[in-house]
Amino acid sequence: MKIQRKRIIPEGLDLAEKVVVINRVAKVVKGGRRFSFSALTVVGDTKGHIGVGFGKANEVPDAVDKSKEDAKKNVYKINIRKNTIPYEVIGRFKSAKVIMKPAAPGTGVIAGPSVRAVLERAGILDVLTKVHGSRNPINIVRATLDGLKQLKSYEEASKLRDVSVSKLWQ
Repeated sequence: MKIQRKRIIPEGLDLAEKVVVINRVAKVVKGGRRFSFSALTVVGDTKGHIGVGFGKANEVPDAVDKSKEDAKKNVYKINIRKNTIPYEVIGRFKSAKVIMKPAAPGTGVIAGPSVRAVLERAGILDVLTKVHGSRNPINIVRATLDGLKQLKSYEEASKLRDVSVSKLWQ
């Protein structure tokens, strides 16, 4: 049973942004090529809030601004335990699959640039990751976000199983 994560309104959050990728797109018209740009941005407060946004415009700064605004509209709260994720999780989006495993303190973020941008903005410092399938940065970022949204807190897990939190640790 999947738990639907609710979006957080980012009022009062100190969100830092990171541009993951900027693409130049060409549209062929009668007079030649017309160029536009798309940008993918990740925002987060390094305390468990993370958002991803995508924007398109005719100029790079406008595309980046649009993607930042879109990311701030799509902020989610994720569960972090001691600077890592509580358990192994697999995130999927289209043909991209991202496997994330918790790591010992001091390991660092072992990930590619797209996954690293999401995890560092979320505040995860120790994690092991592997990407299978699509290498498209947009799909990888969305798959990583899908995996992070699957993480449940101990309280949520105990409610789903009708077990008290203290029994989970015995």
